[in-house]
This record gives sequence, structure tokens and C-alpha cells, in this order.
Amino acid sequence: MITVLYEDRHLVVCVKPAGVLSQDAGEGSLPGLLRAQLKETNLGVVHRLDREVGGVMVYARTPAAAAALSRAVQERALEKTYLAVLRGAPAEPAGTLVDLLFHDKNRNKTYVVNRVRKGVKDACLDYQVLKTAGERTLVQIRLHTGRTHQIRVQFASRGLPLVGDGKYGGKEPGIPLGRWSWQLAFPHPVTGEPMTFLQPPPDQAPWTWFPIAPWKGM
Repeated sequence: MITVLYEDRHLVVCVKPAGVLSQDAGEGSLPGLLRAQLKETNLGVVHRLDREVGGVMVYARTPAAAAALSRAVQERALEKTYLAVLRGAPAEPAGTLVDLLFHDKNRNKTYVVNRVRKGVKDACLDYQVLKTAGERTLVQIRLHTGRTHQIRVQFASRGLPLVGDGKYGGKEPGIPLGRWSWQLAFPHPVTGEPMTFLQPPPDQAPWTWFPIAPWKGM
């Protein structure tokens, strides 16, 4: 059963389980599961999460809502806030990371590069350190761009891979990828009313490494 945080005739806000595709790829994908659960026929994908990542997502129920939410994404009015667990600690407690990224579709891997060329896109995020636990650090991240594997590669390129991320150097046996879609904020696609949704990460490692954390008591 998919947890639904909010729904009306224009949109559905839900909690994506880690390991489920966010794109529409049949019955086993999140849109397929939602259609079956809600007896829905149309669900428009307006943003994505990596398969390994769980947390808050929004889907459109009408073409008009899909267009409005897509515009919000393009205009950066749809604000995504993530939690991540890093191996190591940033030099500064807060900061902005800016890079040029190239995504190799054949390898499904993204690289930091040092010059603009075909396929290279700019990437920007803000981070803030929330807690530390030994050699691991819990950070809050606000994305300004939405590049493939952006958070993972921007931190890994600085020697701070996300725990559980085998693709970018953070593999730890038995530990899932330490990234979670914690908060989503956007204007309602019809009324324009500001909407904000929060969902704490699951009660499992690596999140349980931080017994005093921002989502405790939610």
C-alpha cells in the first residue's frame, strides 16, 4: 500500500518506497501502483527520484495540472529538500556546491567535468550539516537543479560519498542508499496556494545512526 499524504482531483502527493521506479513503467512502477490503488486512469509524471531513493513525490491527475507542475519545476518553484548521510564531513557546516556534470547514458553514471561541451549541464545545490555520528554526517540539501545522480556525484567528487552508494564509492554491506526526499513545496497547480509536505525517513539504518534528528517527534 502506497502512503498518500494528500489528494484532490488535480494531484496526488505520496511517499515513494525505495526500490520502486518513479517513472511510468507499468504495474510495478509507482504510477502503476497508484493507479491500481486509487482506481485512477491518468497520472502525469512531473519529477523523478532515483530508484534507490524514497520519500515525497507529487503526480498530476490532469493534463492542465501536469503542465502547471512542470512549469513550477522549470521555474524552480517546486522546491525539493533532501536528507543525505555522507561518509566523512564537509569542510564547512553549510555551503553551495556548483559543478558541471556529464551523464553517460550507456553507463548510467554521471561525472564532474571541467569544461562545457555537448551534454554537459550546470548543477547547483545548497547543503547544511544537521548532525554527526562518528565519521558519518547527516546533511539537509536544497536542490537548485535536477540533474541525474546530482547529489550523489557532487558529494562523491569531494570525497564525501553517500553511504550505501556503491555506484559512487560509498558501498557499505547491508546499508541502503543514504538519501531521502524529505520535503516538497510547490504552488497548487490550479489555486496557486502554497503547499508543503514532509515525510521522515524510515526507522532503519542509516537514519537510526542519528537518534537525535530533526524528524524525531514529527
